[in-house]
Amino acid sequence: MGATGQGKAGQDAVEVNGQAVRGRSVVGGILTGLRLTVTSGVTGAAIAALVVGVILERVPVFLTGGGVLILLVLVGFVAGRRSPEPGDPPVTRTALARIEDLRATSGESADVPVDFRLTVAPEPEDGRPAYRVDIDERINLVDLPVYRPRGIAVVEYRPDEPWEVRIVTRPTPEWSRRAEEAEIDSAPESTLVEKPGPSEGSWCVLMLIMFLAGAATVVLLFRGELFTSDGGAGASSKQPSVTSSASSRTFTTSTTVSGPSSSLLVLGRMRETAAELEARVGTADVTAILIEERRMEIRGDSARPPGETVHLQMLPYELFPALVHEARTTLGVRDPKSWRIDVTPGASTGVGPRVRVTVTGKEGTARLDADATARILDRRPVGEAAEKG
Repeated sequence: MGATGQGKAGQDAVEVNGQAVRGRSVVGGILTGLRLTVTSGVTGAAIAALVVGVILERVPVFLTGGGVLILLVLVGFVAGRRSPEPGDPPVTRTALARIEDLRATSGESADVPVDFRLTVAPEPEDGRPAYRVDIDERINLVDLPVYRPRGIAVVEYRPDEPWEVRIVTRPTPEWSRRAEEAEIDSAPESTLVEKPGPSEGSWCVLMLIMFLAGAATVVLLFRGELFTSDGGAGASSKQPSVTSSASSRTFTTSTTVSGPSSSLLVLGRMRETAAELEARVGTADVTAILIEERRMEIRGDSARPPGETVHLQMLPYELFPALVHEARTTLGVRDPKSWRIDVTPGASTGVGPRVRVTVTGKEGTARLDADATARILDRRPVGEAAEKG
């Protein structure tokens, strides 16, 4: 048996077969790379969700990110431990091969690693011409003298992946006899078959880009809450959209709080926000204060006498949340959608500043009035507030 006489037609057949095999393997490699790329994007999004959930104290976001990461770990673990189905083993063929070159590397055991360069000559019925391949084998020291350059060895190869070649160290008597009698010509260097694969560098870059894109997507979804905060320790930030205008006689300024636990009903939040607005306008005497769930606004007029103004720091902000709760639960609004507090001077009534809490829901609008000590003076349930004005 020999490879002599195959000529140019044999070389062309090798190239056609090699291109077909490489094509199938490249497609498989691309699919694997795409799967890893998508996984990288999902991983980046999950990690970003964990971080965002912690920063914003959003438990659902945190649990979603953690759940996706756990799922990815479980899928990877199961896929790594899954063994090939016993009913579908890889197809192999036995053939003879010419040893073009071999090089043994150092080893500390009885089995020595050996690098082989072979010319594999498949059987004629396999329909594949001879080709070259480089393989690594571990050969026992006792058997090592059997393998020498230009010698013939018995091998097994996979027709679908011809680079997967294994030397048969204990061939059958029939194949041993054929190996002793065979003469195989060297295949050209152009027939060398190597394991195909995508560019690892390109895939790594793409996976990194997808990882960052997944993380950026989650951050952008929550950018409104993330980037309107200054990250102050122990308290939510209050450095969002601010509008202000001032002149020699009047001023108006407001601030909107956001971030974790951003409601102004949180204990101490109203007083802190009032102090910030006071520092902004440079005075504590104002003509009106408006407080909503996440917004506080003050207005002032420098021409007003002190008796017609409200001092920002003299109000019982710590009692205002109780007034809001009272208005939301006792005035007939079963499902309040919004609330607001209006504080205005009360010099004309002689009772100091007036505090009015207004709540609105699908039933309508209701309100209650209180004095500067948060003592309730008047209640206007749903219906009455619209009639009495």
